[in-house]
Amino acid sequence: MTSEHGLDIAGTQRLGCVPEDAHDLALEFPSFTRALTRHLTPPSFILPNVNLHDVVEWCSFCQLPIARIPHVALAHSRSRRPDQRESSVRSARGWSAAVTVALVVSIVGGISLGSVSVSPDTVLSVIGHRLFGVPAATWSGAEESIVWNVRLPRVLLGAAVGAGLVVCGAVLQAMVHNVLADPYLLGISSGASAGAAAAILFGVAGGLGAYALPLSAFLGAAIAAAGVFVLARSGGRMTSIRLVMAGVAIGYVLSATTSILVFSSDSPEGSRSVMFWLLGSLSLAQWNTTLLVVTGIVLVSICVLTLWSRNLDALSIGDDTALTLGVAPGRFRVQLLAVVSLCVGAVVASSGAIGFVGLVVPHLARRLVGASHQRMLPLAALLGATFLVAADVIARTVWSPRELPIGIVTALIGAPFLIILVRRFHAPNS
Repeated sequence: MTSEHGLDIAGTQRLGCVPEDAHDLALEFPSFTRALTRHLTPPSFILPNVNLHDVVEWCSFCQLPIARIPHVALAHSRSRRPDQRESSVRSARGWSAAVTVALVVSIVGGISLGSVSVSPDTVLSVIGHRLFGVPAATWSGAEESIVWNVRLPRVLLGAAVGAGLVVCGAVLQAMVHNVLADPYLLGISSGASAGAAAAILFGVAGGLGAYALPLSAFLGAAIAAAGVFVLARSGGRMTSIRLVMAGVAIGYVLSATTSILVFSSDSPEGSRSVMFWLLGSLSLAQWNTTLLVVTGIVLVSICVLTLWSRNLDALSIGDDTALTLGVAPGRFRVQLLAVVSLCVGAVVASSGAIGFVGLVVPHLARRLVGASHQRMLPLAALLGATFLVAADVIARTVWSPRELPIGIVTALIGAPFLIILVRRFHAPNS
């Protein structure tokens, strides 16, 4: 069997398989991959910038018979060689290094700026003195308290929240095959909101003191996640459609519950506090167990999800592809749901519902380093941390001494950015 370029398809099947080539090809041409894994026999495929060797490698990688493809048309043939893969890896490392520098700058700037400004030199000196015993220089006790006790825990919580939201958003977009998915798709934020409203308005778990609000919110998030799990599994195997529908249903029910709690309360101040919390804020950050637990959960979740990146790549293309590559979609979704629910629950319990971060930033990360989750998730975490720290600085300074809810800032920045991304996705040369 010969292609239009005179290449013997059957003969090239003897070539060795390079999994990285096959993996990249699958991510770049999901429609071709779905057809192969469903054992279809299409009359023709136009694969720009891919040569026959790549196609054969992918078929061999999936253990599919090349004879099922009667004709392959290759436009602008160009081989995908190891040096190109190395270039992609170098590009990802370069972007990660650049964003890491930006994150450090944003952290220092986030500590320096506010209603009372502190110079970057003083910020670094105070942190060095506290962490490494650097001899104290000329700064006041008020400046040290502002840097160490007020702003540093707030900035660290913002970085953890931003990283967690973005990574969970990227995973959910792959898990449900929907580019508009975000961390709040599964109703977890609605559960946390209901728990927070109960704590603020009616003193639920009041005996826990300062931990009453985050623990009530986390308990609400856990109840929501359990409800989504039970509902999505009630009809058999957990699919992306069932997961989305279960999340939307649970989310509406718990949003109505929050509204009922606010409506039935006689405290105007409590209602305002609930509304402020629902729009997101990092004002509760301090050196306590909550900061340590949230940061730990986010870091562990990012590491686990990054280790599962190859399975995520297969799942993002389709369930048939995942099955072909040895990934059980239903069971893998259950594992992803557990990790994402834990991470989102912890994040929302500590900061409220901050929108647009987990929706927009994953698309930016994909534009920079491609769709491979192994390269994309670490960069997305860094981008999310940088973005939310910068957004918090804007929320604290733009209307000083009053503070805007950070969700307003992220929405004002994220919505136009999402529009730009949509226009670029649909551009002729995209």
